[in-house]
Amino acid sequence: MVSPVHQLSTDIAPPEQFTYPFCYEPHPLCILAAEEVKREIEQIQPKEGKMFGVLVVEVPNCKFGTTIGFLAAYSGLLEGRNDWDYFVPPVFDAQQPDGYFKIKEREISTINQHPSPDTQYLNKQMSQDLQLWLFRQYRMLNARGEEKDLVDIWQDYHRSPRIRNKYPLPPGGSGDCCAPKLLQYAFQHGLKPVCMAEFWWGPSPKSEIRQHGQFYPACRGKCKPILTWMLQGLDVDPNPEETGFPHLQPEIVYEDEALAVLNKPAGMLSVPGRTEDYSVATWAQQRWEGAMLVHRLDMCTSGLLLVAKNTDAYHQLQRQFEARTIKKKYLAVVEGVPAKEHGIVDLPLLYDPINRPRQVVDYEQGKRAITEYRVLSTYEGKHALLALWPHTGRTHQLRMHCAHSDGLDCPIVGDELYGHKSDRLYLQAQAIAFAHPATGKRMHFELPVDDSFSSLVTIV
Repeated sequence: MVSPVHQLSTDIAPPEQFTYPFCYEPHPLCILAAEEVKREIEQIQPKEGKMFGVLVVEVPNCKFGTTIGFLAAYSGLLEGRNDWDYFVPPVFDAQQPDGYFKIKEREISTINQHPSPDTQYLNKQMSQDLQLWLFRQYRMLNARGEEKDLVDIWQDYHRSPRIRNKYPLPPGGSGDCCAPKLLQYAFQHGLKPVCMAEFWWGPSPKSEIRQHGQFYPACRGKCKPILTWMLQGLDVDPNPEETGFPHLQPEIVYEDEALAVLNKPAGMLSVPGRTEDYSVATWAQQRWEGAMLVHRLDMCTSGLLLVAKNTDAYHQLQRQFEARTIKKKYLAVVEGVPAKEHGIVDLPLLYDPINRPRQVVDYEQGKRAITEYRVLSTYEGKHALLALWPHTGRTHQLRMHCAHSDGLDCPIVGDELYGHKSDRLYLQAQAIAFAHPATGKRMHFELPVDDSFSSLVTIV
């Protein structure tokens, strides 16, 4: 077998700390390594999209002390194989035809050919036992040289009895993602991890959105428990999501005794997060005792928010949201130009169970989501300014409907989850109309187009 350790000839200085894998900017060493891997992928020409990863490592060298190299990996199987020479091997090879896993799989498949109540119960029990056996074979190392199998890692990470009772075992495919495979090989062979990154190559899956060549964080559902264990003993970058946010100030657009209309800047939380208390909600409560935010915007979205100053106003406005009589208009700058000038996007959305807060399109279990759009202006065929009217209020609805291939296939500029990173997310909650909770009078507020949008499109 060819060694999967590849030389990296460069004068680029390594980082002081290892990558925090769930929120990072790829280090230049990782970008350089990824370019090498892409050339190898082009030789293979895979037919389906796949996540690939690179791990830059220090390689012991008896002549020069240490040198810099890198490892490469792919998630799951690549063209039905897990034994490509250029890449690190799987943590555990369950694909051997005469191995225990494949033998038991064939037994279960044979039972399925003769369905009955008894065989269905037997099949379920055998499948659960086989899955448990498989996860016990994945014995993951950490940087201290300690070892633990996936079942113990999962249960030690999820201390909540509610979660452990509902999900006693890790999700299928755990341990086969890029990052665990890369770290496992490094620890087994005495290689010191320096930095790591993952990128998508090829067409996007139909349900979720992945952009060709884009770097992505490690998945949280499968990999967060595993990597939390494996990174113990490494000096890792702090989690950027826990280092605090700038205390921006919303603008008061309108206020009276019952409510206030605010203009939230991009980069400000609507409500307190897991590690950050400061938000529009806490700012409003400090200014108006008892104030309550009626709805939310993503942190990276700017625009209009309603604040109720008392309980009666809050409940009245909430009823309007439930009845969908509150009308909202957004502006977005997108990559490319939609095929039609005006239309409706109707795509059902569901939380990605292993990678929240990402959404996926699910035609069977997803909740219906409807967005009306109109192209307002374009710029050299590269960008378009859209007006968006959400008829429903699903999480990430506008972002998914713009980016998905069954929607507009035009990601919003700066959408790190479903498109490409930029200086900001170019999405603004520009207008809102509602009935005043005390007087019943219909009210309408509209902001000017965000100044930053004009750098990408000609505002008309």
